[in-house]
Amino acid sequence: MKKPVHNPREVAEIVAIQALSFVAADPERLGLFLAESGIGPETLRTAAADPQFLAHVLDFVMRDDATVKAFAAQSELHPTNIAAARQVLGDPDWERDVP
Repeated sequence: MKKPVHNPREVAEIVAIQALSFVAADPERLGLFLAESGIGPETLRTAAADPQFLAHVLDFVMRDDATVKAFAAQSELHPTNIAAARQVLGDPDWERDVP
């Protein structure tokens, strides 16, 4: 059994990585995201380690109601939880390694 995650930053990063997987699962959506982000598919994994990149993933998902609703349904999250994750990733005061 996995240990529960209580660090808001870590939770936000998990939500963003789920969003990235959601985006990557649809070739059209992924193509649009890659074109807008300016990165190539070969650097996607490396970029996913950057909290700012993860914030941009959530921005991409949240900018369209249909997309955020589809991601919320797939991830079983309420859209407000997705927005909260985005806020945490954009807040420099949230430390990455806080217990």
